Amino acid sequence: MKILIIAGARPNFMKVAPLIKAIQQWNLRSPASVLQNDESRTPNRELQTRKHPLQALLVHTGQHYDAQMSDVFFQELGIPAPDINLGAGSGSHAVQTANIMLKFEPVCIAEKPDWLVVVGDVNSTMACTLVAAKLGIKVAHVEAGLRSGDRTMPEEINRLVTDSIADLLLTPSEDANENLRREGVAESKIKLVGNIMIDSLLVNLEKAAQRTTLQNLGLADKQFIYVTLHRPSNVDHRASLSSIMGELDGLAQQMPVVFPMHPRTRARLAEFGINSGANGSLKILDPIGYHDSLNLTRHARLVLTDSGGLQEESTYFRTPCLTLRPNTERPITVTLGSNRLTTVADLKTDLGQVFQNSDRLGQIPPLWDGQTASRIIQALLAS
Repeated sequence: MKILIIAGARPNFMKVAPLIKAIQQWNLRSPASVLQNDESRTPNRELQTRKHPLQALLVHTGQHYDAQMSDVFFQELGIPAPDINLGAGSGSHAVQTANIMLKFEPVCIAEKPDWLVVVGDVNSTMACTLVAAKLGIKVAHVEAGLRSGDRTMPEEINRLVTDSIADLLLTPSEDANENLRREGVAESKIKLVGNIMIDSLLVNLEKAAQRTTLQNLGLADKQFIYVTLHRPSNVDHRASLSSIMGELDGLAQQMPVVFPMHPRTRARLAEFGINSGANGSLKILDPIGYHDSLNLTRHARLVLTDSGGLQEESTYFRTPCLTLRPNTERPITVTLGSNRLTTVADLKTDLGQVFQNSDRLGQIPPLWDGQTASRIIQALLAS
């Protein structure tokens, strides 16, 4: 079985890393050992695949091409160099999507994969899915079924399009299954496998703990706020960005605020002439790596973000999280986890309420256990 695995942007890298490692481990297990362990209960398809190992090729679309946003994550996560790099680059959503499609089609024709595996909700996910579907190549979508209900978000359109034409929908939680059923997706296409982000988190926990992130920044455990913001609704409008930065400046007078700044956010601050961070307790940094981010999420008193991944990671650590968005495609982080939604107008009030509550909240959702990649392989073999 030949599989093409697509990665295009920073949020994808934490999702493909455990899948690539699980495939490598699968191929290392010999057919003889499987037969010896329990031939009677091993499906014929599994034995056949053991004799002919899974061939996985990693395709990097180049949607994120900045070293700070891409290369460092490949290094930290131990992801091998991509087998194929499309070098699509940036541009408007239409331009970027079209570039990826044009460059990916010849790859599919040349490689003739049995499966295309796409993850998450970035433009690369939708673009490669469209190409594969038109060529009759089966598509499996990891993190299928997530919905925010907000079609003004480009990610929501990518999710809807991808799930509508994918052949295997690999979901992280039961609410995602319900979304797909409501949209009329056949039950046979839906497979609950759990959250692959947690696979990466658990594998990298020890390395993250060895980082001296807090010491380097002069921070104490549960005595700082970790901030990431990059979505257009928060940073592309002068009024909202000015209000957010003003709130952070005030907050930093009470407790250190660590803000690794996305290039988009930094560009908007300069464009709007917003001066912030004069108070040394508001620490504006360049983008950081995965291990440093895990360390900050685990030890923060509060995470303030508009990132989907940080909602999940903070839920696993039970770190209180305020998501600066009117909705989330990961409602389980709110219903079971430590996440709460907020707005620019409500931010001050919601911050005050967080500090009145415990420094650890919620519970870890089902199947957030580090075994999702293995379940994905089983689902591919069974399909």
